[in-house]
Amino acid sequence: MSERELFLRYVAQTSDSPLLLEISHSNGVYLFDYQGNKYLDLISGISVSNLGHQNPKIIEAIKKQVDKYLHLMVYGEMVQSAQVRLAELLISLLPQSLNCVYFVNSGSEAVEGAMKLAKRYTQRTEIVFFENAYHGCTQGAMSIMGNEEFKQAFRPLLPDVKMLKFNHFCEISQISEKTAAVIVEPIQGEAGVVLPKENFLYELRKRCDKTKTLLIFDEIQTGFGRTGKMFAFENFNVIPDILLIAKALGGGMPLGAFISSSEIMRSLTFNPVLGHITTFGGHPVCCAAGLAALEILTTENILQNIEKKEKLFRKYFSASKKIVNVHGKGLLLSVELIDFQQIKKLISLALQNGILTDWFLFNDKRFRIAPPLIISESEIEFACKTLVEIIDKI
Repeated sequence: MSERELFLRYVAQTSDSPLLLEISHSNGVYLFDYQGNKYLDLISGISVSNLGHQNPKIIEAIKKQVDKYLHLMVYGEMVQSAQVRLAELLISLLPQSLNCVYFVNSGSEAVEGAMKLAKRYTQRTEIVFFENAYHGCTQGAMSIMGNEEFKQAFRPLLPDVKMLKFNHFCEISQISEKTAAVIVEPIQGEAGVVLPKENFLYELRKRCDKTKTLLIFDEIQTGFGRTGKMFAFENFNVIPDILLIAKALGGGMPLGAFISSSEIMRSLTFNPVLGHITTFGGHPVCCAAGLAALEILTTENILQNIEKKEKLFRKYFSASKKIVNVHGKGLLLSVELIDFQQIKKLISLALQNGILTDWFLFNDKRFRIAPPLIISESEIEFACKTLVEIIDKI
């Protein structure tokens, strides 16, 4: 059987219409298949490959770590250089109150750990989340997913959760002394890239302070330069009690983390001891890749060009009258069309023309623009002009 046939027979399918691209290799902002076709990647593996594919410094860091050791024992006893150096660099980029890192394998695991941490520290149980929020697909994370269509088949889920409407100031008062934590994406991703209204996050912070509720920012998709700042919360001058990161953190390797203060994090170390453990979280090879990626992001002139690149996307997309609007910030953008049928046709035709994009889970009128941050101005021009031409023909 061909690998395509093996894929369809033996690999679990999450939809009945997989893309079935057979990728032979990747480089920079491009993916290549076995037929010699290349595809400009406008989704970065869903905001993972912020520095592009096969960055040589990241690959070299992985190789060096592989030559030293692979898995030892991640938590409990052993000091591992890649892990502690990555934690040190992360903390140096964050406010003083975010000074303790717990590494995990993925964004969903970061969410799960943060939920446990909030309950343990506050001795409360209620978790508040927002409509059209996406925080992962494990059962705890799905319990705070803001879309009933995606979660109804898996109930019962966690009790004592409450959904509020994003950007509705009048609902903030529902956060109370019973609330352990409020979890929110500073910019909602799967809702179609929805920005908070002015002062919305500030009012959330204010209410959480009043009720002694922990504020959790899910920056799994928005972190590491995606919005033009290292972390999206820097755009809004609001600091969370717990920060969730993953996706681009590992430089292409699986890695996530939840970050809080030493005081809050210490509540996982007693009554019971080992309050949260993981076998592979903070794996040395993943941390080595993440450290290399973060060093590149902090030393090379990448973030300084994000705003200019956003403006280029908006400029070129303005050429089409069929585009309803362009939403988002930095290189986390969504392009709105009339309906899902247009989006579906656009994605299919874009692929035939060498461009990979995608839609959003909770907004079927928009398609995703989240390329590697290293995308060039000429590549932006090619992508936009190709997409505009397709849109105008649909």
